[in-house]
Amino acid sequence: MTVHATMPLAFAGLPEEEMKARALAFLAAMRTRRTVRDYSDRPVPREIIEAAVATAGTAPSGANQQPWTFVCISDPELKKQIRAGAEEEERAFYAGRAGEEWLGALAHLGTDAHKPFLETAPWLIAIFAQRWAMTQTGAR
Repeated sequence: MTVHATMPLAFAGLPEEEMKARALAFLAAMRTRRTVRDYSDRPVPREIIEAAVATAGTAPSGANQQPWTFVCISDPELKKQIRAGAEEEERAFYAGRAGEEWLGALAHLGTDAHKPFLETAPWLIAIFAQRWAMTQTGAR
């Protein structure tokens, strides 16, 4: 684990009109988002995935611990195994773990336990929580 030195916050204020314009542009972009369960099989270069994960890894966290590990998966056989495990969990979910209210909320989406997109997507990114931390000396 790499221990990063604390960097002082360098904050530059913006004029109110620019803040409004940025806020409205961001809202417009966010309103175009949707939950998607069908992905392109078009290849995505590893460098793009690495940049996205590096960006995600900079998210603020309590005590600046960043208690997560990202694992990027492109291997077709491993994606197939992940799909099998995910579908097993989903079958249990739809068969009884989910309440009727939740199943009712999902009904109009047409979702079920089948997750072919886990093999179609060129990359899967798994995020694991870390329940431990390393000190600068490597002690736990």
